[in-house]
Amino acid sequence: MTVPRMPAARSALRVLSLLAEQAGPVRAATIARTLELPRSSTYQLLQVMRDEGFLVHYPELGAWGPSARVQQIGSRVAAATRLERLAQPLLDRLVRGAQVPTTSHLAVLTGSDVAYAGRGEQPRSPSTVSSVGVRLPAVRTATGRAMLSALSTEQVRALIPRDRDLAGEQPSTRAALMTLLAGVRRRGWAREDGEVDASYGSVAAAARDGTGYPAAAIGLTFRQAALDLSDWESLGGQCAAAAAELTQRLGGG
Repeated sequence: MTVPRMPAARSALRVLSLLAEQAGPVRAATIARTLELPRSSTYQLLQVMRDEGFLVHYPELGAWGPSARVQQIGSRVAAATRLERLAQPLLDRLVRGAQVPTTSHLAVLTGSDVAYAGRGEQPRSPSTVSSVGVRLPAVRTATGRAMLSALSTEQVRALIPRDRDLAGEQPSTRAALMTLLAGVRRRGWAREDGEVDASYGSVAAAARDGTGYPAAAIGLTFRQAALDLSDWESLGGQCAAAAAELTQRLGGG
């Protein structure tokens, strides 16, 4: 397969790489000369990158530098990589230790959604939608409910300000959601019974960072058939233990 050259995209990445290596802002002429780019197209490229939020222009200096957005992206990627590396041994251990075939997953809270950031499985693990990068409404998933339960009531209301934000979900009102989350807090782990896939159930528990914020949740998904209440409780307890260990690894209390 032939890979398209996409020269503008390549040039933009080279600009970002160059600016990231500099101690301060860089003039456009210097960027063009260093990267061997036409001066006219370099100015156009810098303007577009500024308009898209990746660069800032320092008019007094006539120079350019990376924006806070670029720094935020870098820090988020680094944080996600660190989190996945800390959690992966726990995800693998959960799958090996479960009494039924399961798939384990690591999820993080992104607004009112969860995003899956890690996964553990074995040959007999069930197929699930929890592939890395998939996003789902937090209220629908065990991992999301676990993390929401670790937030204050005010924080949950800020993420889900109106009942209509729960349209099509269960629970379908904020009052019902608060009752559900109170139950998660008492039990120490969350569950969902077929809300994502009618054939599957999930349990999960939240891991906190050093500030007490729910940095992630560790969950297990399994086929619901032939599981009784004691199986759910055992799997939920295993998730809670793994989440507690991840909390320690993250410097949480």
